[in-house]
Amino acid sequence: MKIIQILPALEEGGVERHVLWLSEELASRGHALCVVSSGGRLVNALPGGVVHRTLPVEAKNPATALRSALKIASLIKREGWNLLHAHSRVPAWIALAASSLAKCPYVVSAHGIFGNRKKIVYLPYRKASRVLCVSRTVKEDMGECFGENSEVVRNGLPAPGKMWGGPAKETEKRFLFIGRLTPLKGLQDVLEILPLLKGEWRLDVVGDGPLFPTLSRRGMELNLSGRLFFHGFRNDTDEWLSRCSCLLFPSYSEGMPLTLARAVQMGVPLFASNIPSVAEMADTRDGLLPPGNKEAWRKALQGFLDGKPFYSSFSARNIPSLGEMGDAVEKIYEEILLSKDRGNERS
Repeated sequence: MKIIQILPALEEGGVERHVLWLSEELASRGHALCVVSSGGRLVNALPGGVVHRTLPVEAKNPATALRSALKIASLIKREGWNLLHAHSRVPAWIALAASSLAKCPYVVSAHGIFGNRKKIVYLPYRKASRVLCVSRTVKEDMGECFGENSEVVRNGLPAPGKMWGGPAKETEKRFLFIGRLTPLKGLQDVLEILPLLKGEWRLDVVGDGPLFPTLSRRGMELNLSGRLFFHGFRNDTDEWLSRCSCLLFPSYSEGMPLTLARAVQMGVPLFASNIPSVAEMADTRDGLLPPGNKEAWRKALQGFLDGKPFYSSFSARNIPSLGEMGDAVEKIYEEILLSKDRGNERS
């Protein structure tokens, strides 16, 4: 098969990592892959043999989106690509237009829960051959917008190169946060409770985003210098996970959190929000914490600092492998292309 994947950009985040890993898995099975995005720091991380085309597919301007669709349709006809896979809403509109122009089927991955529930926004999802929801939570919450053509295909992860070993200096607890710095990730709540914690600790923040300057400034206001460290974007998150004391995951909303899944794979102790997509990955809700409840988070972290026995709600068996995800996606692609071939024969 010859597949074009479209996503807004290749900067940082779960969607970007998913596209990188899915491209790698499908390419290893002999399929041809082209990734279309507006570019970014992760373009060079694409596997060898995967083509990248730079187009402004993140732009919400309808005229710009139409021009991108025309170029993709031309690419499909010229080079014989036979399936489009869009990730995110603007790429979904572009895929709908390119599909119509080039008579090429398309699928859309739904990576999260969206606040805007106007059905017109999700027309490309309902017109798609299939909508791949990364969790039951996404499918159930967005089902009215997506229609009847959606199914759950959970994101798979490659095997980690290393497992959790903990910090070299056991006398200091090393809290770790990894993620895009936005209000939905909840780091702002964690900062407020840090001055109340007793004991030896530090917090490493790995990630970038619109709240970076605000959170950095708040850390200084709370006199956390020497204990709170912002490291920005890093491409070695497994290394950070392997030597932390525990991961903090205070999100308010997620589709299927890849950072959390990776931590579970590696056996990292973690504190996570009690939200549907996280609970879906856990054996039990026991030990999960209410998002935004600062006192509950303070008590949990203080207990950890005091040496209270740690209880994990998670098991690595709940995390799909890259091969399992590849099997599911490949089967869907094949069904769609077979259906198209049968339709062509009948016509």
